[in-house]
Amino acid sequence: MAVLETSKLGPWAALPFFQADLQHINSALLNETRPWLPAPHQVFAALEACSPGDTKVVILGQDPYPTPGHAHGLAFSAEPDVHPLPKSLANIYKEMQADLGAAPPNADLRFWAKQGVLMLNTILTVPAGDAKGHDKIGWQRLTGQILDCLAIDGQPRAYLLWGKPAQAAAKSIPAPPNLKIESPHPSPLSAYRGFFGSRPFSQTNMWLQDKGYAPINWTDPGTS
Repeated sequence: MAVLETSKLGPWAALPFFQADLQHINSALLNETRPWLPAPHQVFAALEACSPGDTKVVILGQDPYPTPGHAHGLAFSAEPDVHPLPKSLANIYKEMQADLGAAPPNADLRFWAKQGVLMLNTILTVPAGDAKGHDKIGWQRLTGQILDCLAIDGQPRAYLLWGKPAQAAAKSIPAPPNLKIESPHPSPLSAYRGFFGSRPFSQTNMWLQDKGYAPINWTDPGTS
């Protein structure tokens, strides 16, 4: 596979990772004998879609969907024609229905990014069929730098931290002034341990409105 494309990163390109660590990541991926996901041009899609200054909400997960055809670079999102929904996303929509009374019509969450929701994983690639298979190649350094970049600009944000890796990565984010909603990952293995009933979407919107920000339209891409 081709090396990763970085020409559309905007302000994120200034992070030290892209000078100090990206070459190692590229080498690891070029030497990977298994197919991996998402496609090279989609690996940084979340950063391309949401600049630091535009980010109001951070959703942090674990790693991309390992099922071919699902991952497209934004955590928990997938192409609109993916049916059935990825299992974690189906649980997210179940919680959203309970929280807000509605959910998006398909798997594509890119309309969240247009509103300032950075949908990031702690690991940005995955071998097909092998969840956390790229846990050791160094992606966490980028995740840490992204969170540090957001923490130092003085703008309070909402952080939805789903699963222990996400919570560990964001442990230094202060709350307040930020909102931190920590819950188990929405995967079928853990959603029943506290993700269901956490009401992250209404909590986030109440906090945003209290800070003077527009709430996120979580459910209807046609009005975003």
